[in-house]
Amino acid sequence: MTLKGKFEMTQDARKKATAGFSLLELLIAMTVTLVLLGIATSVLAAGYRIRSRENSVTDAVADVQRALNIMCREVANAGFNLNTNGIVAGDSDATHLRIRSNLNRYDTTASAASRNGVIDPGEDLKYFVNGASNTDYLVRYDANATGNKNTVLANKLDSLNIHYFAQRVSYSTSGCDISSPSAGEVNPAAAAYVVIAVCVQIPASGSPNTAGYQPPSTVLLVSDVTLRNAALNSF
Repeated sequence: MTLKGKFEMTQDARKKATAGFSLLELLIAMTVTLVLLGIATSVLAAGYRIRSRENSVTDAVADVQRALNIMCREVANAGFNLNTNGIVAGDSDATHLRIRSNLNRYDTTASAASRNGVIDPGEDLKYFVNGASNTDYLVRYDANATGNKNTVLANKLDSLNIHYFAQRVSYSTSGCDISSPSAGEVNPAAAAYVVIAVCVQIPASGSPNTAGYQPPSTVLLVSDVTLRNAALNSF
């Protein structure tokens, strides 16, 4: 082979080695890249949507659970140092509960009027749900409080259902309330056992048939309270 022939072969090999993609190859590569980016974006958006909803659920449930714990602890003291169960029947029903107690009856540092009457903060309480435009509030009203008498216990509440029984009961749950209790309900003034059901409705997240769509759901929290003046040995 002549020197000229070797030079031409070298030039051809160099051109092949440095040749780029054709236009068709670039179009295919760009299409594949765009498809992969679209899939990744959809998956990422769905993940953020699910995470955001779960965070909302956790916050709502934690808020209501804290409120329910406070409410049940105070309701359990209804009738303390009184000769009734402590529930004011005229102000108590399926969605409202008013309780009274004399918490400092034996506090020697308190005045005689304070020890002998239900006149101090925390001794005359009412719980109810106050409706608002965007959400409902679980409110604690303290009739004897100085200054602001209303305290918001939870601000992501959808329903409050209160049931009054003369004895301990078992029950099922359905939707946002209890169902099929093992005994019938009684007048609040005759109650020894109270069941409080609080419901939080979680709205849907995203659109149906899209990645990460979360349908609406409900979270029900139920707590049983035995009143202080009940015959505790039977519970």
